[in-house]
Amino acid sequence: MPETVPLGGPEIVVLALGGLLLFVQFVLMAIPANLQLGPKKTMGPRDEPLALTGKAGRLHRALSNMHESLLFYAVAAVSVTLLGAASPLTAACAWIWLAARVLYVPAYAFGWTPGRSLIFAVGNGAALIMILVALLG
Repeated sequence: MPETVPLGGPEIVVLALGGLLLFVQFVLMAIPANLQLGPKKTMGPRDEPLALTGKAGRLHRALSNMHESLLFYAVAAVSVTLLGAASPLTAACAWIWLAARVLYVPAYAFGWTPGRSLIFAVGNGAALIMILVALLG
C-alpha cells in the first residue's frame, strides 16, 4: 500500500493565508489607484501600463513583489509537504514568511529604508530554508 502524504500542516495553512494577503494587497492598491487615475483608466484595456505614483505606485510595486514571493513560498510549502519534510523548523519558517509579507506592505507603502529590504530578505530567507530542508531532509 502506498504511503499517504499529509496534506495539511502549518506550511499549507500559511500558503492559503498568503493567498488571502494577496487579495488584501490588491484591494489596498486598487482603491488609491482608482482615486489617482480614475475608473475609466483603471477599467480600460491597459494598452499602456498604469502610471501610478506616490503611495499608489508603491502599493502596486508591493503587489507585484507579492506575486513573486508567493510563488517562491508556494514552491517551499509544497516541497516540504510532498517530500514529507515538515518539521517545527519549517512551520516556524512558514509563519516567519507570512509575518514578513504582512510587514512588507506598510514598509513599502511608507518607504521604510532599509527596513523594506531587510523584511524582504527575512521572508524569502525563511522560504529558502524550507526548500533546503525539503531537499536535504
